Amino acid sequence: MKLLADFLVGLVALLHVWFMVLEMFLWTKPYGRRTFGLTVERAEMTKSLAANQGLYNGFLAAGLIWGLLAGADGYVIKVFFLGCIIIAGIFGAATVGRKILWIQAVPAAIALALVCSVNS
Repeated sequence: MKLLADFLVGLVALLHVWFMVLEMFLWTKPYGRRTFGLTVERAEMTKSLAANQGLYNGFLAAGLIWGLLAGADGYVIKVFFLGCIIIAGIFGAATVGRKILWIQAVPAAIALALVCSVNS
């Protein structure tokens, strides 16, 4: 069960690395614009905001990786960063679009449930 929990934490970390890449490096590219439904003009106007958002996603991924590398001592780190991701996902779903709930918050919630069940 611990292996599955760590696998899911790693998967959530990889998702956030991908979000970082999308927001920091691909936002104005055709793939990024298509992903977020942006026009060229809108993508250019918002690219600095997206890069900032991407940086935060990178920090979330780094925190989860830190928690995985910390071994048994990483429990609290994983719980904290997964909790942050869940809250961000709920906020994003409420303010931007419901899809964020399923792509961001739900995988983190499943990972958190497994991490907590392994450490209870």
